[in-house]
Amino acid sequence: MPIIKEVMTAKAILVIDMQRDFVLPSSACCVAGAQATVPAISRMLDYARAHGWAVIHIVRRHRPGGVDAESFRRHLFADGGQFCVEGSEGVRIVSGLEPRPGDYVVAKTRFDAFFRTDLEVLLRGLGTEEVYICGTQYPNCVRSTAVGAMERDYVVTVLTDCCSAATSAVAEANIADMLAMGIRCRPSGEIM
Repeated sequence: MPIIKEVMTAKAILVIDMQRDFVLPSSACCVAGAQATVPAISRMLDYARAHGWAVIHIVRRHRPGGVDAESFRRHLFADGGQFCVEGSEGVRIVSGLEPRPGDYVVAKTRFDAFFRTDLEVLLRGLGTEEVYICGTQYPNCVRSTAVGAMERDYVVTVLTDCCSAATSAVAEANIADMLAMGIRCRPSGEIM
């Protein structure tokens, strides 16, 4: 009988939507400030990997035509438009944050990375108790995923210098709301 090595980790870092369509300034869906977070996220990923954390890249991925996109976003696919369409350049993770061997990738079509994905099965299988969240953007995917993780009884920390929003006011408002819900919001330097 073969020996199966058990892989267990108490911590995981979720890197949300750090894809070309959301990060590159030339993109139609670029989130202001997303590109500026790449160095901080990269440092945090180095730290996480060095300490045996699971690294999970959460990516938005749509079918051509956007039939699986939210109804309020389907207009972005009209007349040949697209964002984060499977197989496109825009769906790729930005340079400097690409997945490495041993990392995981979970594709989603909505804000919350738990919605209709296998993220929870993956986290439970890895023995995860704490999740650290970074990426873009605060009011949508970062916040929704943080709340989804909290609702599933994970200890949740949002890494404030590793997240972005369209404006600093939007970021600050979302941080205040998440703190009020019991979600920890800290800069990565306090974790490292």
